[in-house]
Amino acid sequence: MPDVPADQSADSARFQVGDRVQLSDPKGRLHTVTLEPGKQFHTHRGAISHDHLIGVEEGSVVHSSAGTGYLALRPLLSDYVLSMPRGAAVIYPKDAAQIVAQGDIHPGARVLEAGAGSGALTCSLLRAVGPTGTVISYERRADHLDHARRNVDAFFGAPPQNWDLRLADVCQHPAGEVVDRVILDMLAPWDVLAAVGAALRPGGVLIGYVATTTQLSRLVEALRDEGGWTEPHAWECLIRDWHVLGLAVRPDHRMQGHTAFLVTARRLAPGVVAPTRQRRPAKTVELEVAFGLVVEPPPATDEPGTEKPFRPPLP
Repeated sequence: MPDVPADQSADSARFQVGDRVQLSDPKGRLHTVTLEPGKQFHTHRGAISHDHLIGVEEGSVVHSSAGTGYLALRPLLSDYVLSMPRGAAVIYPKDAAQIVAQGDIHPGARVLEAGAGSGALTCSLLRAVGPTGTVISYERRADHLDHARRNVDAFFGAPPQNWDLRLADVCQHPAGEVVDRVILDMLAPWDVLAAVGAALRPGGVLIGYVATTTQLSRLVEALRDEGGWTEPHAWECLIRDWHVLGLAVRPDHRMQGHTAFLVTARRLAPGVVAPTRQRRPAKTVELEVAFGLVVEPPPATDEPGTEKPFRPPLP
């Protein structure tokens, strides 16, 4: 498999037949076309001939039949993900970037992914592991698997040779097929921890991608209860764009807010128990007293004059 998609090859900066081209109009609206000789792309601002794009350098401006200029660039992976046909919801680029970075997805890594969804994260994983790495994707739904296959194949220009897409439950993954990283994008990731943990090498990283706080809590507690994992780390990623025009510098009114929670943990060696993480104990009794659930007893002391006044709970 090439290191980069066929339509983003570094061999030539000029557009060729079969390339995907992203056209940006003066208002910033994006249109993506696949170049074919003799064809035209029609907009409300006139038509653009594909022949006028073929052979042109990337980053050029082409004009429609009505004289409107369009900036022509090859779409980035983030552009492709946001515009790809969807079977399941895609993992947004901001979260995919966190997964690749915090999961330390590196060239040559063996990555286990469940489920494949629409193939958005799979594209990022395949790029990160490179031709010497492997991505194994499990998907239980045949319709989602078909979407993922089409989207990934379209992005890379051909079926990636280092991608193993399986229509099956990830619980069926053999323990002897060892992997370096596990990414779980599924409804109940806590149900498969034993199966994927058996295949994840010691020191390997597990990443869970969940949408709700109840899923987040259950996954974190399941990792703690099962043992064999480092203390889970949970977070989310928010992006806020800024409007910058001269002295008018302010946050945009819209932002990419909550999409999902991410949880990471690392696999321990067999039989090893991690040192207990020291946490400040919850002030349960103090909270109960504050809310009037119990009556605070007077302190026990043998020294006269040191007693604290008795405070009954507030009504």
